[in-house]
Amino acid sequence: MGARDQHGPGAPWGDAQPGAKDNQAFQVVGKPHRKVDGLAKATGAAVYADDIVLPGMLHAKTLRSPHAHALIKKIDATRALALPGVHAVITGQDMPIKYGVIPWTPDENALALEKVRFIGDEVAAVAAIDEDTANAALKLIEVEYEVLHAYFDPKEALVRHEPSIHEDKKHNKGNISKHVELSFGDVEAAAKTADLVVEDDYSFHGTTHTPIEPHCAVAQYSADGVLTVWSSTQITHYVHRALARVLELQPARIRVVQPCLGGAFGGKSDPFSLEFCVAKLAMITRRPIKMLWTREEVFYAHRGRHPMQLHYKTSATKDGRVTGVDAKILIDGGSYSSFGLVTTYYAGQLLTGPYDFPSYRFDSTRVFTNKPPCGPKRGHGSVQPRFAFEVQLDQIAEKLGMDPIEIRRKNFQGEHTQTVNGQRITSNGFMRCLDEVERASGWRARRGKLPHGRGLGVAGSMYISGTNYPVYPNKMPQAGIQLKVDRSGLVTVFTGGNDIGQGSNSVVCYIVAEELGIPVENVRVVAADTDLCPVDLGAYSSRVTFMVGNATIDAARKLRALITAAVAEHWGIDTRRVRMIEGTVIDVEDVAKSMSSVEAFHIAEEKHDTLGSTGSYNTPTLGGDYRGGTIGASPAYSFTAHVVEVDVDTETGRITIDKVWVAHDCGRALNPMLVAGQMEGSAYMGAAEALLEHHDINRFGLHQGPSLLDYRIPTSVDAPEFAALIVESLDPEGPYGAKEAGEGPLHPVLPAISNAVFDAVGVRLKHLPFTPARVLAALREQKSASVAKTTAKGRA
Repeated sequence: MGARDQHGPGAPWGDAQPGAKDNQAFQVVGKPHRKVDGLAKATGAAVYADDIVLPGMLHAKTLRSPHAHALIKKIDATRALALPGVHAVITGQDMPIKYGVIPWTPDENALALEKVRFIGDEVAAVAAIDEDTANAALKLIEVEYEVLHAYFDPKEALVRHEPSIHEDKKHNKGNISKHVELSFGDVEAAAKTADLVVEDDYSFHGTTHTPIEPHCAVAQYSADGVLTVWSSTQITHYVHRALARVLELQPARIRVVQPCLGGAFGGKSDPFSLEFCVAKLAMITRRPIKMLWTREEVFYAHRGRHPMQLHYKTSATKDGRVTGVDAKILIDGGSYSSFGLVTTYYAGQLLTGPYDFPSYRFDSTRVFTNKPPCGPKRGHGSVQPRFAFEVQLDQIAEKLGMDPIEIRRKNFQGEHTQTVNGQRITSNGFMRCLDEVERASGWRARRGKLPHGRGLGVAGSMYISGTNYPVYPNKMPQAGIQLKVDRSGLVTVFTGGNDIGQGSNSVVCYIVAEELGIPVENVRVVAADTDLCPVDLGAYSSRVTFMVGNATIDAARKLRALITAAVAEHWGIDTRRVRMIEGTVIDVEDVAKSMSSVEAFHIAEEKHDTLGSTGSYNTPTLGGDYRGGTIGASPAYSFTAHVVEVDVDTETGRITIDKVWVAHDCGRALNPMLVAGQMEGSAYMGAAEALLEHHDINRFGLHQGPSLLDYRIPTSVDAPEFAALIVESLDPEGPYGAKEAGEGPLHPVLPAISNAVFDAVGVRLKHLPFTPARVLAALREQKSASVAKTTAKGRA
């Protein structure tokens, strides 16, 4: 790799901004700005996938399995095809090639080929003149099934192999999707020599994303054989690759465009059945095709957070120093692999910060069940283990009589170091995060001293700023940027990055404006169109701001060099004297020399022809030297600490969150307003998972409530007060020192709620969600234990 790959081009005091450790040295970065798409979304002008209407467009609908596990013996679509207004029916036979977002686990078909694996699995698709006709046609398709035993308990799926959900004769793994066992240091010795060993069980239920916008895709197959698909996806590039594979088309004949997106949170980071179906139906009918899933269908497509059963055993010295952590994790993956290979690694690999473990072992197993497939959800893979460990860390503090914040300080790993599993830590603001939440919450004066029923809890976490490993192996850039300069002074940025509401399009706009010294309004962003934009791998693993930001700086600095060199030659001065700032180009040593940016662009175009540049980013080589060592390795890690204040009603068992203090080390806040919004949104989502949400499948495999009426998510009435406390640590790899801010702030809120409940009423909540029934059960158990203890003492 070149020098640029070893250190991000946006090092916080790089060549563009001498002395830029201070935000005041910037004109745009570090200041609050509105999102570039904010007005369009607020006024209704923004175009989402379902807003697209093409001449002659047909509507498509999907037939779904009523069985959780069954062989498909026969499909007869004769009656459906005879229905007036129906133009085509497709089944699995029309697209037999398997796919999967992870290239090593391609186990999905666009439509089920030989068997169905969960209630809602896609079996056939119909294209008709309207949705009503398509729905009527679905009822006329006759499917003969042979029902098989279905697995809904991951423990049963682990030990029972027949019938297997996926036939894997090569590996003969039964229903095991992935198993990872890694050990670092001597965990057994740590347990033997420890002053204290705490061992306990924890569990995480399933939750889903509930974006406001359902999945939608539109396809058009042109007369010259070019397939265009507009999709509400967060991985344009991977959808493009999957379409080429399944449809057996040359990639150059496919265009994928992401319109505005109404939320995703990881739920749109797989290729989905509807994208293949609209494409195939468009090719068959030679008419544009649209498919919009209902809310119920979104619930069945799922890809939500994995349920996990977690067993942790932690060793510590009497002064609170953790000496060893031993984890065993059983993961319910649902019916398909999705990102499950990564999930199984993340469940162990991402726990080794912000605390230092001299020894660590994890045994992580993901199994298939006949439930909707699980995948990545905000904070992918590490929310569940973080919950378990942060609660256990509080249990250790309790037994040692230590303050929970102090035990976290005691085990702080530091910065510019390496974790026990070989991850490189650069900047680390975790201690400042702890300081901030301790101060803001009044922790020292209030924790343990509030009235019964009220309490404070703390937790910390670490998360990646992009994965160093692309989903498919290659040495090409992970992010690319192209800039085009217009003679009017407008600069257009072409980025393959997917803006899913986090503001990544705005970030590239701010960076270009900063580097070229032009107004934000003079930068236009074209994004997520595979025909127009350089390749970007998508919005996942908090990679976009970090990687696309670095690529943008690279492109902008190349362009700036062309412009300043041309101006310097025009003025007959050294290039180092030319500065671009606030729409003007000046000679820093002779203020009488100046011109507008537009004039400078003209001079540069005269010298260099059409004016533009490209930039890219690739991570440095990272990760431990062992199988799986690169998974979880990141060019930078963010750090977070939360303090939560709760009120527990001991009569009803209801937990009310009064306030959440969120301190997050984001490196540099490129736009503090957006960073604070991400911090609050993350904590809000995590709190909802703790108290309300449950993607629950009953004993027949049927979702308990696939609607926004039945699946409980918080409204504004339920939302607590949030205090976003931004901590800046200026990472040497990030763009201007920035790191992620959209996923890391979710992790600590769940365990912090549990720890706050313990402070409030003295019970440990170790199994999610924290429903009133579970709280009351814990209180009854506490009372029974107290009575039994008193009785035993009286007898003695």
